[in-house]
Amino acid sequence: MKTFATAERLVRSFATAMFLVGVCGCVFARPARSRVGSAPASLGAQTVAFPSPSGSVLRAWLAPGRRGAGAVLLLHGMGGNRASMLNRARFLHQAGFTVLAPDFQAHGESPGRHITFGALESLDAEAALAFLRSRAPGERVGIIGVSMGGAATLVGSRPLAVDALVLESVYPTFRDAVADRLHTWLGPLGFLGSAVTPALIELVAPNIGVDPARLRPIDVIGGVSEPLLLIAGTEDQYTRLTESRALFERATSPKELWEVRGAGHEDLHDYSPLEYERRVGDFLMTHLRAATERRTCLKAHLLEGAPAEGAPAGERTC
Repeated sequence: MKTFATAERLVRSFATAMFLVGVCGCVFARPARSRVGSAPASLGAQTVAFPSPSGSVLRAWLAPGRRGAGAVLLLHGMGGNRASMLNRARFLHQAGFTVLAPDFQAHGESPGRHITFGALESLDAEAALAFLRSRAPGERVGIIGVSMGGAATLVGSRPLAVDALVLESVYPTFRDAVADRLHTWLGPLGFLGSAVTPALIELVAPNIGVDPARLRPIDVIGGVSEPLLLIAGTEDQYTRLTESRALFERATSPKELWEVRGAGHEDLHDYSPLEYERRVGDFLMTHLRAATERRTCLKAHLLEGAPAEGAPAGERTC
């Protein structure tokens, strides 16, 4: 009888988990549209729009920087928008970089039917990079990609070619991303996450035109030849530290790994802003501008604060 009761509980648990999977499947790919509006005046950015092969017209903030200081493309995570990258944009712009922060399709003010976890978003990333290059001709370009934004830089027809790449909390495979989220979302039934992951993928992927076999950053990161900084929170439950380490292990380019102690799957700049700006700023300055430009601007920003209010970007020392 005890064995029968245990089996019955497992069946009920599995049935409950499958019901929750159905609910998750409905929510998982739902658009995250929202009004974002203009950037704060302190950023000195204009709102721009440009088409993407995803079928969307992407809305973005563009903050022109100082000539020769480099340019950075900021790619937000799933469910976010360009406003979630504001603090990164602010410190980079104060350091002289030209900054472009777009909303992915189906996010923020960019139209789209479904979130596709990096599939269509990889087309958006490609379009955004081309737009940034057109607005900052001759500049060396870097990318900061957060979670899905990082995956989008890797899973297109080929990894995006830039001069420096920062990846934060990026899943190694779509299956891992789904399983980790189910494990967290199902709470006491989290042990069933891996078992029901195939059902959720089978439910969601065909309906939104996603091929899970293509959403495997771990298979393509070895093709990145540019300097790479990979950042991971040690307590991240959505992209586990072992998964980030496996992704880093596959990378063959000049690479660095920063494990942020105590951080989860969250805004790593907000979690540790001074350390983030020192490490990421130094990395980008090293690879995006001439040696004589390095370090000086970042030190000025961290030690002295932002440049005088109202000073145009071209007249700032950083």
